[in-house]
Amino acid sequence: MQVAIDTATDIASLALVNKGLTLAELTWRTNRNHTIQLLPNLEQLFKLTDSSSQSLTAVIVGLGPGSFNGLRVGVSAAKGLAFSLNIPLVGINSLEVSAYQYALTGLPVCPVINAGRDEVATAIYQTIGGKWQQTTPDCIITLEKLCSLISQPTLFCGEFVPQIAEHLKLKLGEKALIASPLTDLRRSSFLAELGLKRFHAGDTDNIATLQPIYLRRPPITQAKKL
Repeated sequence: MQVAIDTATDIASLALVNKGLTLAELTWRTNRNHTIQLLPNLEQLFKLTDSSSQSLTAVIVGLGPGSFNGLRVGVSAAKGLAFSLNIPLVGINSLEVSAYQYALTGLPVCPVINAGRDEVATAIYQTIGGKWQQTTPDCIITLEKLCSLISQPTLFCGEFVPQIAEHLKLKLGEKALIASPLTDLRRSSFLAELGLKRFHAGDTDNIATLQPIYLRRPPITQAKKL
């Protein structure tokens, strides 16, 4: 049995999977309460499946980009579980998790995460020749710059997309395909599926060195000189 942990943004999600099937999943809006909500919900997940952490054979975690606090909480919890149970750890980019549920459309899929300062974290993924792949690197850019890079019909997804949908449609017209907000949660079952592909291939991460993907350094207030 494997656990998937996603705390990259205000939408948090946990899933327990076994033999490729989801046993239970919890997805909720944290309102930045990752610290106090993550572990109780993980315990609830074990109760729902009448299992325990001792049954885990791997931990899969969303690495971001996303909020600094959310990522610290989720990645730290994942590393702690993997270390204490001596089981493999697999980290997956959260942009890919958002995009993956649309892989079978064959369209370019552009997940968007709010990066603040009128910018977004994004990348583009697409199934080409039957292979799911990332076609542009992760980056933080303005909406204007993102729109200038879109040359063909592209599916935009992510919890931030409803807030910018009108802007995308105005700039891109029919090239902007907007995923429904009802289907656009970043679910940990998709995180688990991506992680299991790496896990079964023996491609796991170093617990000691794995780090969240921030793309932008956190703001740090410098100490005043005396």
